[in-house]
Amino acid sequence: MQDLEQFRADTRSWLEENCPPTMRTPTKSDKDYCWGGRNYQFQSDEQRLWMERMGARGWTAPTWPKEYGGGGLTKEEARVLKQELKRIGARQALFSFGISMLGPALLKFGNEEQKKRHIPKIVKGETRWCQGYSEPNAGSDLAGLGTRAEDKGDHYVVNGQKIWASYADEADWIFCLVRTNTEGKKQAGISFVLFDMVSEGVTTRPIRLISGASPFCEIFFDNVKVPKTDLVGQENAGWTIAKYLLTHEREMISGFGAASMRELGDMAVEMLGLQDGKLADGVLRGDIARQDIDAAAFMFTLERTRDEAKAGVSLGAVSSMLKYYGTELNKRRHELILNIEGMNALAWDGEAYNNGALSRSWLRTKANSIEGGTSEIQLNIVAKHILGLPG
Repeated sequence: MQDLEQFRADTRSWLEENCPPTMRTPTKSDKDYCWGGRNYQFQSDEQRLWMERMGARGWTAPTWPKEYGGGGLTKEEARVLKQELKRIGARQALFSFGISMLGPALLKFGNEEQKKRHIPKIVKGETRWCQGYSEPNAGSDLAGLGTRAEDKGDHYVVNGQKIWASYADEADWIFCLVRTNTEGKKQAGISFVLFDMVSEGVTTRPIRLISGASPFCEIFFDNVKVPKTDLVGQENAGWTIAKYLLTHEREMISGFGAASMRELGDMAVEMLGLQDGKLADGVLRGDIARQDIDAAAFMFTLERTRDEAKAGVSLGAVSSMLKYYGTELNKRRHELILNIEGMNALAWDGEAYNNGALSRSWLRTKANSIEGGTSEIQLNIVAKHILGLPG
């Protein structure tokens, strides 16, 4: 405990000295999130500085091994770091699919050369990754994917199409599932490869959503050359890696339910005012209280499962439970925000309404229950593997 308190003191001192003032303010739009990568346009010098300082210390991935650029912290130290960041209201220094999805898979299944080549760049925000999983005819049936990787000796030639790839048009590299064997069980013929998005034959096309934004893309591969050195794990053994990575993706998406744009109670007071020291709308009061309680319970559940994962306990089907509940909780939260803001929440554009951020964010939450596996798929997994119900 004495060592931990010293770590807290040192961490607090470092954060006070190194976290820029503007990085201690709430995010107002998606542009405030820092994704890094070779093409990323920083919103300010302080945003860039904050990412670089945290990355250099390894604190963008605090529990990853130091030998690969991570922070090398224990889970107790990582919890202290999280608490100290929250204490000063610090923004997350780096949002990265490399950190939330690919990194854990590389640490577990990648060879030494792949770890040393890719992980330090992920930690420092030098490489931005996207995911090549879903296809037009293989969404929920991921194992039915048809993108082919033809063996050419020291490399593969990849042909096919991926869809619903978030921010693929802004990514530097892709982690991609390809079919390397068409015989036998379909899961047994899938491989996991990495390649640069500027490789010849790669084309991306944004997909416009009902929110008006285009975070998703479809990607086309036309005779893309992929060196075999970028095959992760064994050929035809990518399904195991794919499932492992999915547990981390679903945990990441579930975190939307624990995120807070602003405290709902504060928002309601600011918008509606108080009567006799409380919100006059009793139904809204109850809804906000219920949301806060459910969010707190969910946050504690996330903390427990993360501790179990760090202790070596496999998340398995629990990630589906977290993904389902977190996304449903996030949708409920945005419904409440619309109720609180009233007519203001219906605005679609205009600077006075932050270009309709509230209505657009509400619409965007609908995709949370589709991406990473639909809610129906998650409920089937929970029923079978957690509750033990018959098929």
